Amino acid sequence: PIENSTAEALLQYQVDGCLITSVELPSHVAAICTSNGVPVVMVNRVARMNSSAVTCDNLFGAAQLAQLLLDQGHRRFAVVRTSTSSSTAQERERGFLERVVEAGCESPTLFDGRSTYEGGYEMAQQIAALPAGKRPTAVFAVSDIMAFGVLDAFRMRGLRVPQDISVVGFDGLQAAARPCYELTTVEQPLSAMVERALGMLQARIGHPSLPDETVSLRGTLIVRKSSGPAPSRSR
Repeated sequence: PIENSTAEALLQYQVDGCLITSVELPSHVAAICTSNGVPVVMVNRVARMNSSAVTCDNLFGAAQLAQLLLDQGHRRFAVVRTSTSSSTAQERERGFLERVVEAGCESPTLFDGRSTYEGGYEMAQQIAALPAGKRPTAVFAVSDIMAFGVLDAFRMRGLRVPQDISVVGFDGLQAAARPCYELTTVEQPLSAMVERALGMLQARIGHPSLPDETVSLRGTLIVRKSSGPAPSRSR
């Protein structure tokens, strides 16, 4: 796999195919590969053109998290998002917002966590500073990394999780299970995603005329302390 590649770097390689895991890949890289007869399969991002892709079902996973919180009675939400062009983050944000609005709630307040721990921490400081009556009762961070920053900031501000505010993330990082976080999250099926992507790439190396395709695999909802217990009627 070639991570975080640029078009110039790719031209230096003699490759049969590219498995790309970069979140911020310039759009013209896949086009350059295609023009040189090199098949491309992206992992964990949606292919917009000139490539195939294997991704987690971000829309469904985010909707699951929203439903979990709705079933617990939450009606005021915030989303710690990212302003980057990542299709993964955009789908997670959209999946959560659509389910919340569909349930009759106001659209969540959006905070830009910049895809970093520090960004999540800063945005949580802003959330914690809101008056209790206007503060969201549940926060969805579109990545576990930002959720860790959110949880640490709430702890520093004296907010109890989940008693005062619930927090959920997305990715299923190992650190999410640590006692200091106990983060409710959707775990991505990474092994299955990579295995499927390799199979798609090998097929296209052998048969270059195969059409592009995008495969979406569902993750696993893991409920931990940060969101409170899962209601028996949650979906």
